[in-house]
Amino acid sequence: MPEKQKINILWFTKDLRTRDSESLYNAMQEDLPFLAVYVFDCEFFAQKQSGCRRIAKFRAKFLLETVENLKQNLAKQKISFLVKYGKTADIFKDISKEFEVVKIFCQEEWTKEEVELQAKIEKAVPSAIWEKSYSQFLVHPLFAFKALDNIPLLFTTFRQKIEKNLLIRPEFASENDIYDKADIHLKSDEISLKILGFEAFETDKRTAFPFSGGENAALKRLHYYFPETQNLSRYKDTRNGLAGTDYSSKFSAWLSDGSLSAVTIYYEIKKYEKEFGANDSTYWLVFELLWRDFFRYISLQYKDLIFKKNGINHQSYLAEKNKILIQKWKDGETDSDFVNANMLELKNTGWMSNRGRQNAASYFCKILKQDWRIGAAYFEEMLIDYDVHSNYGNWMYLAGVGNDNRNRTFNPEKQAEMYDSRQEFRRLWIKQ
Repeated sequence: MPEKQKINILWFTKDLRTRDSESLYNAMQEDLPFLAVYVFDCEFFAQKQSGCRRIAKFRAKFLLETVENLKQNLAKQKISFLVKYGKTADIFKDISKEFEVVKIFCQEEWTKEEVELQAKIEKAVPSAIWEKSYSQFLVHPLFAFKALDNIPLLFTTFRQKIEKNLLIRPEFASENDIYDKADIHLKSDEISLKILGFEAFETDKRTAFPFSGGENAALKRLHYYFPETQNLSRYKDTRNGLAGTDYSSKFSAWLSDGSLSAVTIYYEIKKYEKEFGANDSTYWLVFELLWRDFFRYISLQYKDLIFKKNGINHQSYLAEKNKILIQKWKDGETDSDFVNANMLELKNTGWMSNRGRQNAASYFCKILKQDWRIGAAYFEEMLIDYDVHSNYGNWMYLAGVGNDNRNRTFNPEKQAEMYDSRQEFRRLWIKQ
């Protein structure tokens, strides 16, 4: 029996880019040829929790566009890319039947399902050595845990200690090198929305997020928001907007699937500041990236507690499960027209502003008194920019079982008066 060819695998998960890709960079330094792999996991697309799918059509479409763009960018570097639909562990097992898999390069994960999936792959390819990278952070854990013994409960404490001697790793130069090792030819699957369980659809013209998935679209938006329009200089003043494409950076969807890295954004901010000047707004975008990191460090420290009803602080949390109230909230039929407008935006586009999310979540937890995990599951299904760490971190926060134990409740009438005084946003989504 002939010896199998030895290869490495670059397993793409939530790091769907070529610029500043640590795993791609590391795989390219090896002597062995490697195969890049992405799997649309059929078990994930079939799963349900709290009556919600794990992903709706909006993020599924964005993900398809992202993977297609990654395929194009890898092709420019002459890198073989296998895209499959099926059970991830089975795909890896099939590859190992044809090749001897020596190393698997991927992004480090620590939340429950991601860890379980990696364990299944380890069982399917037991001899492979894993090389994982923390490429989803702005502030690398090596720096963070030098500055902090433990992750503090309060973001302000975290930020002040991290910012004191802030050090951000350089970007990995991974996107321009041409790969000159042997091609590995395996047949990819043709993936469509229909295969993933969705009907084709037209994007709602009212959406504040009309953008495509993929690294190229992310970098185009970065260029537009920074040097082209200089919107970054107004970010702090406009970030609480509700309608239109320019009220915030809109980077979150590309950050969530890793087609844009926080480190890339950071260095582009620094470049922008040199050219156009620094102000509160340019700082504030870094501030928001630190918030994103903070929730990642919270989940890294507390693991599965972020999914528990009583949260990371084991706070008492009394909640009902009223299916009628929950459905009315989802359908934008509550007693608050401001909450309704935001929920209708989410239902029709897969997008909601930061201001809207805080109000909708607060209303669900504090006014309707429903289990916050059901609301979090609905946001997980619907949001194009869903991110496990930020989503569950923010929902815990607003339910009072997370990083802020104060019993805060947003008053939607006051919020509407502050942020939608002319009712333009409500008129956009609610028929008069």
